[in-house]
Parts: sequence; C-alpha cells; structure tokens
Amino acid sequence: MTDVLIVVAHPDDAEIAMGMRMGDHALNGDHVRVHCLSPGAPNPESAERRRSECLAAGALLGVAEYTFSKIPDNEFVERRVEINRTLFRVFGERRPDVVYTHFPDDQHLDHRITADEVTTVALREADNLYYFRSPYSHSFEPTEVFVGTPALLKAKAEALKCFASQKQLDMDTFTTLATMTHRQHVHHRVVERFPPGHNCAELFRTARKIHFAAHAEQENSTS
Repeated sequence: MTDVLIVVAHPDDAEIAMGMRMGDHALNGDHVRVHCLSPGAPNPESAERRRSECLAAGALLGVAEYTFSKIPDNEFVERRVEINRTLFRVFGERRPDVVYTHFPDDQHLDHRITADEVTTVALREADNLYYFRSPYSHSFEPTEVFVGTPALLKAKAEALKCFASQKQLDMDTFTTLATMTHRQHVHHRVVERFPPGHNCAELFRTARKIHFAAHAEQENSTS
C-alpha cells in the first residue's frame, strides 16, 4: 500500500486539480490523506460547512483521512513559520510515500506559499513529490499525464457537487478541460493507442521521483 499525502491551501483545491487521481489511488488500495492548511472561511459556522463539504467529497473519492489547520485565508505570508511547523507535524503523523501539492508558480499567493513550504518539508521527509496544475498555475509544463476514465471523471464531478457553498465551481468547464487535456499534451499517434475509455486527464509535474533497483533483495541474499 502506498501512503499518499495531498496538501492544499483551501478546501476543494485537491478535488478540482486531481479528483480522478485521488479516486484512482484509493481504488488501488492506497491510503489517501488530504490536509487543508486553511478552513476556507472566516467564521466557525462557515468553516464547519466547508469541512463537511470536504468530508462528503472525500467519502465519494475514497479519501481515508481529511485533516485541517486553521491558517486564515490570505495570511499565509505572515504565518510561514507556523505553516512550516504544521507541515512537519503532519508529515510526522504518517510518513508519506508520495506527496502532491500546488505548483509553485501560481497567481494565488496562498497556493505559492503552500507549494514552497510543502517542497521544503517533502524533500526531507518523503520519497516522491508532485505538483498539480490548478486553474491559477502559470507556465505549467507537465511531466506526467494521468489519463482517467469516464467513471473516475463522474466520481470527480459528484465530489465537486459537494462544495455547494462555492457557487463559482462550474463542473461543465472542468469536464471539458479534463477531456481535452490529454489531446493538448500528448501526440495524437500516442492517444490512438490509449486503452478504450481512457479519454480524460489531469496534469502533474514531477519535483522528485525515486526509483529503487528491482533486484536489491536478491543481491543482498546472495552476498
């Protein structure tokens, strides 16, 4: 089982960027944890609503844990030290094998700070680190294309519907983007060889990927 940690600035960031990938990890038996640095709302009542929306979306996608910090929106710059300490605690609670977070070059300052601090901690505490593309990413060139299925895209759409408080979410737009993404970044000759039904995608950029030699145990047993 792979231990997956997704760190985001706000509720719904993970589902928008990588809802299909989250669902696929869960279907593969991986332990998926999402940690939101911000509750996403200025008052306790609204924050509790956002939390409930996250838990409902996570249940649809097979998320094992959804946890939250209380960093206020738009105060990430002033609270970088607190964010750094929080992330070391989060990573220490369950050491992840794979970490996903925002791409550092992003229009939203909270996303930028999250990416920077997650990178600082992840490169010390985890093997593999990936950045996902958000609607506000700049100059994002993917190194990994995750190609999903209609079932995964449907699960992502249903998860995003859980965020009823976020009126700006337009699933028709996200669906269109998902079904076009692979054709934007993969040559049509490669797309033609995709398995049937694999017709939507999410994009990632590798910050670090560690591969281990396949025959290390055999070598150790014969030495």
